[in-house]
Amino acid sequence: MTRVVAIGECMVEMAPVATEGQFRLGYAGDTLNTAWYLRRLLGASDQIDYFTAVGTDAVSDKMIDFLQQAGIGTTCILRRDDKGVGLYMIQLQDGERSFSYWRSDSAARTLAADPGPLHAALDGADLVYFSGITLAILPPADRSRFLTVLRQFRSGGGIIVFDPNLRPTLWASPDEMTQAVMQAAAVSDIALPSYDDEAHWFGDGSPEATLQRYAAAQVGCCIVKNGSDRILAGDGGQRMICDPIQDVTLVDSTAAGDSFNAGFIAARLQGADLRAAVHAGSSLAAQVIAKFGALVDVDVMRAAD
Repeated sequence: MTRVVAIGECMVEMAPVATEGQFRLGYAGDTLNTAWYLRRLLGASDQIDYFTAVGTDAVSDKMIDFLQQAGIGTTCILRRDDKGVGLYMIQLQDGERSFSYWRSDSAARTLAADPGPLHAALDGADLVYFSGITLAILPPADRSRFLTVLRQFRSGGGIIVFDPNLRPTLWASPDEMTQAVMQAAAVSDIALPSYDDEAHWFGDGSPEATLQRYAAAQVGCCIVKNGSDRILAGDGGQRMICDPIQDVTLVDSTAAGDSFNAGFIAARLQGADLRAAVHAGSSLAAQVIAKFGALVDVDVMRAAD
């Protein structure tokens, strides 16, 4: 049995549907999306838990119910009497997404205010997954506390997987964002950056430069996603270029990277080699972007191949 703990913010999602001007209410968030797909890819004996903070209102209750019905563990989730959950709305233009957010006082921003519950949530876990958004929503002191807990978890033999998932509007400045991302990389075993984001904010001249920057931070395995272009993968001294899935119909790019991460992580946990794991991630992402929304039905067997 493998136990994975994903950490971040689950939000109410308003996603467009095929009918013009209509939206579907759901629940999503980058690390939650990955946890949701991991639950479908891993075995029944494996445990996927989510760590965040939510309110005690009816919407938060429904969110907890949603997670439980999806098979995701909720016993570690913190409840706040004075806060609620965030909301975001997706707009689409030719399959590409943009977002409007209402999250400035969400309970999730307090998830690392006390390290005790976080330590308890990670006790007995094999792998922790978090993102740059997880970092961005935390106050600076809580962010430092959060990384300290992760560092202790890793020193005890746990595996840490990090998706930088850069969202500049969540940060006080680009410098704060890039510094925090590299601080997080320094406590991580696996990094899953996207080259287009990294090139703009870090000045990387190529995917190889992105990979080398994470290698310099002592990240053992780095997968540099690059949209529909080739993926650069490095694991220790091993380097390879992997082709993405071809002939993909882009309907909605929401959760493309989140689902890739789930496919890759699941395959690695199941013993796949580096190339096969990248292919699993690409296969899952190709299915997800062909449908509306972040959480969609997928061919699990194909994603795990």
